[in-house]
Amino acid sequence: MITEIQDYWNHRIHDLEMTDQPVGTRGFFDELDDYRYDKLRYLPQLVDFSFYKGQRLLEVGCGIGTDLVRFAASGARVTGVDLAQTAIDLAQKNFALHDLFPDELRVANGEALPYPDASFDVVYGHGVIQYTADAAKLIRECHRVLKPGGTGIFMVYNRVSWLNALSKVMKVPLEHEDAPVLVKYSIAEFKTLLAPFAEVRIVPERFPVKSRLHGGWKGLAFNTFFVGTFNALPRSWVRPLGWHLMAFCRKG
Repeated sequence: MITEIQDYWNHRIHDLEMTDQPVGTRGFFDELDDYRYDKLRYLPQLVDFSFYKGQRLLEVGCGIGTDLVRFAASGARVTGVDLAQTAIDLAQKNFALHDLFPDELRVANGEALPYPDASFDVVYGHGVIQYTADAAKLIRECHRVLKPGGTGIFMVYNRVSWLNALSKVMKVPLEHEDAPVLVKYSIAEFKTLLAPFAEVRIVPERFPVKSRLHGGWKGLAFNTFFVGTFNALPRSWVRPLGWHLMAFCRKG
């Protein structure tokens, strides 16, 4: 299964359709950065990249390095691993174009991390757990390489969410729905998965913003009616339905 997952991600770049810039250029990285933080407006508000200055931070499933570059630019000592060589090659270019120097970027399986116990102050995995073959094993590995008192930050997709429901009603597939593994979690299931940690705080996030991805009448209806109507509801009512479940964990 790991080989299938690796092959899938070696042939796909997340959000590639959102840029027409040549792959690996500064324009390519800038456009994907702009799209990511427009779609995920909550992320830099919830995760203060500058807070981790001076800390050793590992990102599992770093992709092209979009978030990892922000951690590094804010002063963290960063290491990134990804199952796909394509992703690591692009992450290396991304860092070079920003004149930043990670401790290490390498191909590695998050279910068998090539680092000793208690190596990092922070382990970050945004949008990787749901695509791995054995999520519990990945979490145990992240827990193992964290120092005592260290922080784990993880995101999975919420099965009981507005976007999961909308995709079924509108018959619009989710991104990477064809991946070899795609598991969505309820809040309770995510808490169970994170059982190795002494403390866990889960924050549902990722509420509707206007889509640049979908066109036609479905895209028009979503952008014109759904986004405004949903976001007019009190956030306290709809908070549990956020598409992303962000977990902030502490190792005992």
